[in-house]
Amino acid sequence: MSSIDNLCAALDEVAIAGNVGNTHDNARGAYSLKINTVSSFAEFNDRIADYYSYHIGRCVVQGGRLAHFEAAGRASEILESEYKRHGGSLQSAYRDANDGTNGGMRIILDVIADRLKEESVERYTRHAFNRYVDPTSWPQKVEIIRQFINRNRHILGSSIDAAHPERYAQNYDELIRAFMDALKRSSKIFRKF
Repeated sequence: MSSIDNLCAALDEVAIAGNVGNTHDNARGAYSLKINTVSSFAEFNDRIADYYSYHIGRCVVQGGRLAHFEAAGRASEILESEYKRHGGSLQSAYRDANDGTNGGMRIILDVIADRLKEESVERYTRHAFNRYVDPTSWPQKVEIIRQFINRNRHILGSSIDAAHPERYAQNYDELIRAFMDALKRSSKIFRKF
C-alpha cells in the first residue's frame, strides 16, 4: 500500500472507532453511578476526579492513576470549557449534578468522556500523519497532503485551500483541525443516539 492509502486507511471512520473510539465508549459504559445527583460541591469534585482518573487509567495510561487534585482540576477544566460554550460555567455543571437536571451526573460524566475521546482521536490523527507522511521529502510530503485533501474534500469543506497543499504540508495543525471538525459534524464516532 502507498503512504496515502495507509494514511487514509488509518483515518477511516471504522479504523478510528476500532483503535480509539470504542475504548472510550466502553470505559464510559462500564462506569456506573449509584445515584445521579450529588449533595455538595465537595462530592461533585470527588466524583468528577474519580471518573476522570478511572477513564484515563482505562484509555490513556493503562492502569495509571492521577493524583486527586490533578484529576479534579482537569475534569473541572473540561466541564468549565464545555459549559461555557453553551453560556454556562462550572457552577452550572454542579447545579445540574446537584438537582439532576439536564441528565445530572450521567451527562456530566458523558461530557468528560466525550472530551477525552475527542482528544485521543486528535492525537491518533496526528500520529497517523506523522507515521505515513515522510518529513524528509518535501515534494512527497506536499503530494501526500494534496491527495489527502482531494480524497477528503467532501468532508473537509471550504475551509481548506485545496489549491495550496504546501500550506498544510509544513504544519498539519489547520488540516487536522478541519478534519476533526468534519468528523465531529459527520461521523458516528462523535454522534449521540
